[in-house]
Amino acid sequence: MKNNLSNTKLILLHPYIQKQGSSNKLWLLAFISFFTLAFLLTLIYSRESITAKTAAAASVITGSASSYNPPLSDSVVRALIHYASNSNNTDHMSHTAIKQISDVLQKCRTPCNFLVFGLTPETLLWKALNHNGRTVFIDENRYYAAYIEEKYPGIEAYDVQYTTKITEAKELIAAVKEQITNECRPVQNLLFSECKLGLNDLPNQFYEIDWDVILVDGPRGYWPEAPGRMSAIFTAGVLARSKKGGNQKTHVFVHDFNQKVDRTTSYEYLCKENLVKSKDMLGHFVLERADANVFQFCRNNHSSSSSS
Repeated sequence: MKNNLSNTKLILLHPYIQKQGSSNKLWLLAFISFFTLAFLLTLIYSRESITAKTAAAASVITGSASSYNPPLSDSVVRALIHYASNSNNTDHMSHTAIKQISDVLQKCRTPCNFLVFGLTPETLLWKALNHNGRTVFIDENRYYAAYIEEKYPGIEAYDVQYTTKITEAKELIAAVKEQITNECRPVQNLLFSECKLGLNDLPNQFYEIDWDVILVDGPRGYWPEAPGRMSAIFTAGVLARSKKGGNQKTHVFVHDFNQKVDRTTSYEYLCKENLVKSKDMLGHFVLERADANVFQFCRNNHSSSSSS
């Protein structure tokens, strides 16, 4: 019996060991559950974030697409020019003249600032050709300007009172020469000018705009008491030289350039050396921004007699 007892091994299971094992399992289960929950939350958050970003991106793209206005195609431009130049109105421009202005507008940076003196049969055409730009019209008839704006809400037109007469052209040119270092300076804000040929009664913002293209096609009429286009041409020359920013160059077109007074005034204030082309009653000048200390319109002064 003694030998048997000595070979017998007694194994006791302590209750503490059993509890410790079950506790480890619980901790492991809790650890796994925590990471599973964290993984699910991360997954849900990521999906919501991606969805929100995708929606935002789609909104931006949609908004950009809706606000983007592509330029007019060449075929549309050709069609507009064709129908405008073949109008039954006897006062319309020729195809050659319209095409010349259109070519400059199509190359103008966007948005292009286009100033037009005169409400003419081409008014809607100019607005259409300057598709993504700003086109402003100046006319001597306040009632007609109001009528055009009411009939065509997209047109921006202002009226101006001209105080000049064609018969006074020589006297007005002489007066400008006398005041060229003062009220009739080539570079200035005409809003504060008392120059006889300067237009100073337009809205203030008009004088702050850097005009890229200017067309002088008004005021209408060539009878002796008509205002003529001396003021419009002089103002165009000052606006082009007084630009603060944008393109340094300004294209200035003068319609009815074959008229003696218009040609003389153009040579005085737009200058013959700046004449790019003269064809089919249209004079095309390109002027550059000038220094405020320059008190001379042209490098070579042309008298009205030599320009006639």
